[in-house]
Amino acid sequence: MKRRGLLAGAPVAGLAPGALSPDALIPRDYPAGVPAPGSFRFPPGFAFGVASSAYQIEGATREDGRGLGMWDVFCHTPGRTRGNADIAADHYHRMPEDVALMKAAGIRHYRFSVSWPRLFPDASFTPNPKGFAFYDRLLDELCAAGITPWMTLYHWDLPQWISAEGGWMNRDSASYMAEFAARAGAHFGDRVGHWMVMNEVAVQAILGYGIGVHAPGLVGREKSCAALHHMNLGQGYAIAALRAAGVRGRIGTVGSLEPVRPSSSAPEDVAAAAKFDALWNGAVLDPLFKGRYPALVEADFAPFVRAGDMAAIRQKVDFIGVNYYSRLHIQHTDKFDIGAIFGANPDPVKYRALRWPIEPDGLYEEVKYIHDQYGAPEIVITENGFATTTDPNPGNGLEDDGRLSYLAQNLAFLRKAADEGLNVKGYFVWALMDSFEWSEGTKWHFGLVRIEYPHLARTPRQSYYWYSDLIRAQGIEA
Repeated sequence: MKRRGLLAGAPVAGLAPGALSPDALIPRDYPAGVPAPGSFRFPPGFAFGVASSAYQIEGATREDGRGLGMWDVFCHTPGRTRGNADIAADHYHRMPEDVALMKAAGIRHYRFSVSWPRLFPDASFTPNPKGFAFYDRLLDELCAAGITPWMTLYHWDLPQWISAEGGWMNRDSASYMAEFAARAGAHFGDRVGHWMVMNEVAVQAILGYGIGVHAPGLVGREKSCAALHHMNLGQGYAIAALRAAGVRGRIGTVGSLEPVRPSSSAPEDVAAAAKFDALWNGAVLDPLFKGRYPALVEADFAPFVRAGDMAAIRQKVDFIGVNYYSRLHIQHTDKFDIGAIFGANPDPVKYRALRWPIEPDGLYEEVKYIHDQYGAPEIVITENGFATTTDPNPGNGLEDDGRLSYLAQNLAFLRKAADEGLNVKGYFVWALMDSFEWSEGTKWHFGLVRIEYPHLARTPRQSYYWYSDLIRAQGIEA
């Protein structure tokens, strides 16, 4: 089961920075019905970028001193995932080429994560020099290309030694997260202007510890709530540690924040959706901004909350990252003791690309909800994207109608939010390139850039050029 999956030319290789000119490779011939990139106008200073995560693209999982991670074990457990990320997109070896693709498109902002097992391979927290050197090179490449780094500290790749101690169910994991943040902040703090501490803590807690389809593959409401609380606590500790380390950048965090609806009007589905919303959204935002858990789930978290925890979690953030794909439609289930599971959308959707429902108005709804309920914090859309399972034209990977439609419609509603004065300041497409999509492996293709497995050549899709044109239409030149 995959949350995103439940929403029912010649390859370019060996580039030097600046070597690719989109104008030289493809005419601006976009499908009928897709808005022209120049029709979008956002406020000055609005950040347009692309996103990735370390485990999903780097590969090189056994190289240069990298330690074992929780997902390495999960991926090599038979029956758990569709393949493994041992190679992924081989970004570890092809990073300059990937930065060159961003530069050529005029992309000025890049959200990426660092691999905890690559930086600190074991419980001694002894730094791995080759791991740090890789991210130093990445930052140097980004700086030289005029691309602003947005660094995510934790994007799910927990070291296996912590997982063996109980992972996020173990309260000590919050202190380990603080140590990781302090050391990363001390090393990278002079070059990183935007920090995102955690990625989608509720997703990892629910899918990994509640229903068992993500690493570490555990099942149970108590496990899920323990993990989520300790991730919230670790996030609070890490924000404080970054500030204590004197980082000069702005600090935020990222949630998968999407409106929740019941799959039917049946009372059990309505109740399940309300409870799931309190876990998926409320248990992330309420502790951070209000210092408490939602009333619907407060009793579930009570066994794990100690004196001082909520004050530690309630940290000032400079922005909140919102990952949005679609609304979530939830139904009751007795299969898992969290009592809920992803279901079908019971209503006809206004927009549709291929056979996927598109609910771009849900992005506007979520932005407005956060703006109104949590004191108008600065909001950055840190993930928004569309996947296919096969390329409609695998010979060149350029025709990309579904993704173009999805991006254009979501951006139209985001512009509506900006026009109404909602405090939204940026937008990142998921993803720069096709990635290892966790339990689904390489089944789903989210990239603006196609990765042609198994030889891994990079081929920009049509959406890459459309997004490049949109960025340039804002007056942002490469």
